[in-house]
Amino acid sequence: MSHVFPRNSAGLPPVGTGGAGVYLTDKHGKTYLDGSGGAAVSCLGHGDRDVIEAVKSQLDSMAYAHNSFLTSEPAEQLADMLIEHAPSGLDRVYFVSSGSEAIEASLKLARQYFLETGQPKRHKIIARRQSYHGNTLGALAVGGNEWRRAQFAPLLMDVSHIAPCYAYRDQHEGETEADFGLRIANELEAEIQRLGPDEVMCFVAEPVVGATLGAVPAANGYFRRIREICDQYGVLLILDEVMCGMGRTGTLFACDQDGVSPDICTIAKGLGAGYQPIGAMMCSGAIYDAIQNGSGFFQHGHTYLAHPTACAAGVAVLTKLTAGLVDKVTDKGAYLRKRLIERIGQHAHVGDIRGRGLFMGVEFVQNRETKACFDPALKFHSVLKSAAFDEGLICYPMGGTIDGKQGDHVLLAPPFISEQTHLDELVDKLGTAFDKALRNVGL
Repeated sequence: MSHVFPRNSAGLPPVGTGGAGVYLTDKHGKTYLDGSGGAAVSCLGHGDRDVIEAVKSQLDSMAYAHNSFLTSEPAEQLADMLIEHAPSGLDRVYFVSSGSEAIEASLKLARQYFLETGQPKRHKIIARRQSYHGNTLGALAVGGNEWRRAQFAPLLMDVSHIAPCYAYRDQHEGETEADFGLRIANELEAEIQRLGPDEVMCFVAEPVVGATLGAVPAANGYFRRIREICDQYGVLLILDEVMCGMGRTGTLFACDQDGVSPDICTIAKGLGAGYQPIGAMMCSGAIYDAIQNGSGFFQHGHTYLAHPTACAAGVAVLTKLTAGLVDKVTDKGAYLRKRLIERIGQHAHVGDIRGRGLFMGVEFVQNRETKACFDPALKFHSVLKSAAFDEGLICYPMGGTIDGKQGDHVLLAPPFISEQTHLDELVDKLGTAFDKALRNVGL
């Protein structure tokens, strides 16, 4: 009998008892390769002694202090380190405990910025379909994950959603990547004009779309055009790097590869690498100055803002990420992609293999030529997850890839410490699970 409220009441997961490197172990002694880093969290793997000792040391000195009374050395150090490596223009860091909290803080800051600068009409938000920005009500409203949104729809604020930059499904035959990116990006300008240019507050997007769409990077030039449109209409650009940031795609900040700087950026997951819950909202100096020179007070807060122990973990994690570990992610990602293509790339039920760095997605289809999806009633993603778990592989399958109902994919986000042998094991176990899942659904 358990009194824990599980994610799925149909069955409790095994009790985990240990973690070492890229593996987790349950109480029965079964070992699992952590092929998704949980939810793209465990970038350093499990049992990293340097991070653990940093947390212990901070607990010995000052475990917690409310940041309205005291700041802490780890918070100050972590903020300095982040800004040192951040895209140009970002100047301040607001530490929270999760990605959802970071998005909520971003939306509130965007609204307050326009109040402080004498533009009170600006309150409308534009985001993208098939996006995910968190599970609190504000973040859920901004996200475009229809399955997660559906039952809470009456509680959600109104947000406009435009098309994602989803080349596999939406790039026209004969259309270049640049032309495709430009066409999709221009939907933002059309939506701003429809809503009223003086009423739009911000545009929110993931540089590489994570769980909902399955590691989909934007077309080359897409975000540069998005940046131009935001600048033209005075709209704040909020980039959500909660899942794709902190080195996951091969650079510390994913947007560096798109050649743009946001006005606000959110990070989490890999910032704490699972050793402590921590996230952050980062904003430009101009936005901070508007608050500082205006009311002087950001009207938002949580109990555990800038938690000293969490920040100490963040310092230890970021130290490792910036000491050469992230530099290896691109090559490791290229090897993972190569192995996936070799093992399942030509399979009749594999439509697309995509991603950046160690952030890879595989989209599954009923028909490779027509790109037709599996019947949603098969719940292929769920069957695959169970088959992979049986094989000793933790991965991140999802359904509703296309519209919240149709489509199946799996997200892979192994730890950055993975060696080629681990990536080989991941692909082999995924391939075996894929074959088993197809048999289990009668294909």
